[in-house]
Amino acid sequence: MRKIGLLMVGALSATALAAGVSTALAAHSSSTCTGTLASGKYHKLIVPAGATCDGTEANINVRGGVRVGEGATFILGADPNEGGGADTGKIRGGIRANAPATLEVHFAHIKGGVRMRGGNGFFSTVEDNVIRGGATINGYSGFWLGFIRNRVRGTVKLSNNVMDDPDANEYVTNTIKGNLVCHGNSPAPQVGDSEGLPNVVSGRKVDQCAGL
Repeated sequence: MRKIGLLMVGALSATALAAGVSTALAAHSSSTCTGTLASGKYHKLIVPAGATCDGTEANINVRGGVRVGEGATFILGADPNEGGGADTGKIRGGIRANAPATLEVHFAHIKGGVRMRGGNGFFSTVEDNVIRGGATINGYSGFWLGFIRNRVRGTVKLSNNVMDDPDANEYVTNTIKGNLVCHGNSPAPQVGDSEGLPNVVSGRKVDQCAGL
């Protein structure tokens, strides 16, 4: 996982520099992000199809949600092993990603849930967030996927995610006030090399996540 993250950060940093800086603060209209995401307040944040929005060092306050288009990449914060750990801000209106290349979200407070459907990319992960409204990741394919150390109110559904790395689909150390439902993932959900802990779930652990 650490090696994957380091490779990804380098590649996406180069992409962001080439693309330029994102749209500046826009408190009352949608902002389009194509490049480096600036810290600040946004009404609604949109990452267009095929674009990269790199908020590795950003702290944002979004009122109307984040929308990630087909083949796009959205990054907020970083893994603790790669220098992350700071609060990355608040997102009201949730995160919706439609067939993205990469969704990487760390240390955010998200109201309205996280939904990622489809997509094919090298690396996606949702880590260390506080999420109200549940989470769904369904039908993503690529090399590696993680759902780690999140605190979630609502049901979490992680299904039909087919990865190339046998160490992928690490769904661990989450605290969930709701159910944890996992179907059709390959490889099956696991601890991998994350050294993670069992998920604490107030409801039921279903199918592939029954023992995790």
